[in-house]
Amino acid sequence: MSHRLTVPARTASALAVLALLTGCSELPPALGGEKTAAAAEPSVAPPAVVLTSNAQGRTVPISTRVTVTAAEGKLTELTLTARNGETAGTTVPGTVLEDGVTWKARGRLEPGTRYVAAGTAVDSSGATVPVRTAFTTEVLSDAQQAFASVAPLNGETVGVGMPVIVTFDATVTDHAALERHMKVTSTPAQAGSWYWVNDREVHWRPATYWQPGTDVKVDLDINSVPAGEGIYGQASRVIDFNVGDAHVYKVNAQTHQMQVYSNGSLLRTIPITTGQAGFVTRYGTKVIMEKFRERTMDAETTGISKDDPNYYRVEGVEYAMRLTYSGEFIHAAPWSVGSQGHANVSHGCTGMSPANAGWLYDMSIRGDVVEYVGTDRPMTFSNGWGDWNLSFADYQAGSAL
Repeated sequence: MSHRLTVPARTASALAVLALLTGCSELPPALGGEKTAAAAEPSVAPPAVVLTSNAQGRTVPISTRVTVTAAEGKLTELTLTARNGETAGTTVPGTVLEDGVTWKARGRLEPGTRYVAAGTAVDSSGATVPVRTAFTTEVLSDAQQAFASVAPLNGETVGVGMPVIVTFDATVTDHAALERHMKVTSTPAQAGSWYWVNDREVHWRPATYWQPGTDVKVDLDINSVPAGEGIYGQASRVIDFNVGDAHVYKVNAQTHQMQVYSNGSLLRTIPITTGQAGFVTRYGTKVIMEKFRERTMDAETTGISKDDPNYYRVEGVEYAMRLTYSGEFIHAAPWSVGSQGHANVSHGCTGMSPANAGWLYDMSIRGDVVEYVGTDRPMTFSNGWGDWNLSFADYQAGSAL
């Protein structure tokens, strides 16, 4: 008996024959088989440009000089931008190196700030593609940052004996690291040196008194510079000041006279009185630190108690100019005019008539020099701005470099 194949049976028989004829066990796509190899393989995208950096994560030290490197391509441009904090929107200067592979920062980072490095690169196929990487710097407390105060002030005109004085509000122990980033330059050029007084104060002075008319620039590029023991420099600063006329006042405690020189010319010889026995005025080179049109002089500020027979308090002392931290001043002393030019009767200050004191006060500026001779009590470096009482060789030895 003959049998008819159903449609499915016919199809199955045909497929079996087809498989035998072709020697292939796969079905054509139209019949539910897999696509051909040519149709199955999509076009392969070229490798993406991958960025790597020495700044990764959320606690990047602010001292890091950031580098960004491209793999599988070359950088065409890159910008490193702060995205939060007081410096949000500012960029860190940097350059794509000649090899095109690396971008290197020229500037330093701020604490507690998220930075994004973004730009473009050319991948291995020659296509321009965007690139991006990000990181966050460590958070620092105020106690971990050393801000520098500077004297002279920006724009100030000072005397030829004025040292540059940098005072930090936190202890810094890596003096050398900071000093490498502190520069003093002048026009005309004059050699000089830094001298570390302690871990919070450093001075700079030229080898000899400043030349009159000198323009000076103090460049403190210390922001984010490691200063030792977890402290970093804070806020780079540039201070410009000018040196005025060469005022040098020569005091002789034995002859009781002050010679006033300006730019080498003797302007006036003034009768004075200096410290009596027990309060001898210090010899050496001093610098006018500050001026007061009137000032109360109270012996208690110099360690003399109110029950001491030598205690005094005089209000409204005129034309007072400070020379030491311990309380030596030049000032008007109308009560001792009879002794001026003849005897030393003060408690260490240099007294003169109101007329002479007013004349001297009007011409004097911060940084003018007062040179004392004729006593056996030396001026010390730390009792005021005693920078000129060291030889320049000894001063240079106080540098950290």
